[in-house]
Amino acid sequence: MKYDLIVVGGGPAGMLGAATAGVNGLKVILLEKNNKLGRKLLITGGGRCNVTNYCGFDDFQSNIVTNGKFLYSSLSAFNNYRLIELLHALGVQTRVEEGNRVFPVSGKSGDVVQALSKYLQANKVEIKLNTEVKQILVRDGRVCGVLLRDNSRVPGRGVLIATGGMSYRQTGSTGDGYRMARALGHSIVEPRPALVPLEIAEQWVKELQGVALKNVKVQVLVKNRVWVERLGELLFTHFGVSGPVILSISSFLNIKGAANEVTLNIDLEPALSKEQINHRLLEDFKLRSGKHLKNVLDDWLPRKMLPVILRLSGVDMHKQVDQVTRAERERLAQTLKNVGLTVKGTRPLNEAIVTGGGVNTREINPSTLESKIVKGLYFAGEVLDVDALTGGYNLQIAFSTGYLSGLSAAREPS
Repeated sequence: MKYDLIVVGGGPAGMLGAATAGVNGLKVILLEKNNKLGRKLLITGGGRCNVTNYCGFDDFQSNIVTNGKFLYSSLSAFNNYRLIELLHALGVQTRVEEGNRVFPVSGKSGDVVQALSKYLQANKVEIKLNTEVKQILVRDGRVCGVLLRDNSRVPGRGVLIATGGMSYRQTGSTGDGYRMARALGHSIVEPRPALVPLEIAEQWVKELQGVALKNVKVQVLVKNRVWVERLGELLFTHFGVSGPVILSISSFLNIKGAANEVTLNIDLEPALSKEQINHRLLEDFKLRSGKHLKNVLDDWLPRKMLPVILRLSGVDMHKQVDQVTRAERERLAQTLKNVGLTVKGTRPLNEAIVTGGGVNTREINPSTLESKIVKGLYFAGEVLDVDALTGGYNLQIAFSTGYLSGLSAAREPS
């Protein structure tokens, strides 16, 4: 039996690509090497599934880090509002939370996977689990099917590779799509971790493990030049720093080869100037005369962080506020505006939320997501060299590219 479209990979891109092709009358088979669909989708957003972001097109584009122009057609064909409409039609109600993040009302990612599974079945997509694809078969410059791990063949006139990247390997994202694409003549932009925690050289960060800071400004300096800056929440860990602001910043960095040249400046009070902090400290010290410094700064810092900041400032934490000199107060104000950290590198690729790099987008038609090298071959989702910041953008990209690839396969003349 020959299929119109063989979809390799049962993540968000593969599921929506297969369903879209099915809606448009194609005979579709979806091949997934795991024993269930959507394994990575199930763990996104802490298991709550941040499906998309409820922002306008321009704002969405501004949150794409890599190859935003390439995604223009995909996002135009199936934007965030259309995804929400589809989910509602499939029985998954959504709500908008902080930062325009969109989640299922139930807070369960499993509801999204179940709804998409039913959508596949309703559109007569054949689903084969525990089925691993070894090779894409090509004849006369056009795909003609796939070779499975057991050496059996599945014939088809179109193939969509939607195998994901290389992060969270336990979910099946082991770089299979890169290997298949490379074998067909495509080049691969070296995979790298994106949206990933950073490892820090300073040993004192270990003292702050578990401390979370809200509304801080983080600047990244590369060779002492400001590369990027973001406001948000930061979390100290045993190896360095994490949290939303760090994950976003990491996507702009390629730290390989730049060891000891990437530093972070953390502004703990971005709403205040150094002079304003100095003035407020002076007022606080006057109001609480006779008290020890460590007991006066509770309103400024988490208690666990006080000894570290005072040490970095060179101020004795056991001093009474009356004894703090002007120079010490100014040093403390300076430290509150600029805590310096040296970046050793990122956490491993497997710990990244998404994979940067992937199949080179210059070799793919952005209007159809069809390969420029092999006829009838399509790509969608994280296997492509595209990535975005946190907030639902990456999942939307997966859904949008999945939709456009499935629609393009349906529009191709038989």
